[in-house]
Amino acid sequence: MLIEIDDLSVTFGKGRDAVQAVRGVSFAVPARESYGIVGESGSGKSTILRAICGMAPVTGGAIRIDGQVLPKRRSLAFSRRIQMVFQDPYASLHPKRSVDATLAEPLAIHRMAGRDERVVRAMQDVGLDPRFRFRFPHQLSGGQRQRVVIARALMLEPEILLLDEPTSALDASVQAEVLNLLSRLREERALTYLMVSHDLAVIDHMCDRLAVMKDGRVVEELDRAALAGGGAREPYTQALFKASEHETT
Repeated sequence: MLIEIDDLSVTFGKGRDAVQAVRGVSFAVPARESYGIVGESGSGKSTILRAICGMAPVTGGAIRIDGQVLPKRRSLAFSRRIQMVFQDPYASLHPKRSVDATLAEPLAIHRMAGRDERVVRAMQDVGLDPRFRFRFPHQLSGGQRQRVVIARALMLEPEILLLDEPTSALDASVQAEVLNLLSRLREERALTYLMVSHDLAVIDHMCDRLAVMKDGRVVEELDRAALAGGGAREPYTQALFKASEHETT
């Protein structure tokens, strides 16, 4: 397995102020699969992605990539292999940095040559006209900003993308464009996705399998066929499905 989450627990704070955001979560994702994590706000799903990146305190269990337990401090090699796309494209971009500067920064950190060619190619790969190269975030639409964020994540040619509600801040029509872009990139680059969303329709469109989370725990794991066929067993999962169907009708 490429990604293994083994009995993972994440706790914020100590003593009486401690909040256990993730409680004994386990799942595994093979290479090139798209795996979804769905649940209501506060269920702990985004915390798992942050724990993988070293941005949340792991207090139990282990995270393995290709069988190797991740160390407490993530290395440059980690960021070459794993990148994260956050929910809000505007908050993810420095307001005073142009698209060019944003995309070139990872190349400078990792001392990768061919800056101009790589920046232009990344923009083209995500469907951004290179004429936007020297524009700033406030000069772009929400969809264009998210394409920049995705392009930045791809600059180091990673193997794994962690997607934290990557379309929830976008309008419905733009959401579809970005999801189709992510599907195409996964196919073209043989990427592995670990995707968090509160929207079952998004997970159904993007993911081969999914875990349903509630109160920091995984309550059920389903594949796409079970999702499409109404094969959920847990009442909480069934309630989520009904709520999702109501939202789309």
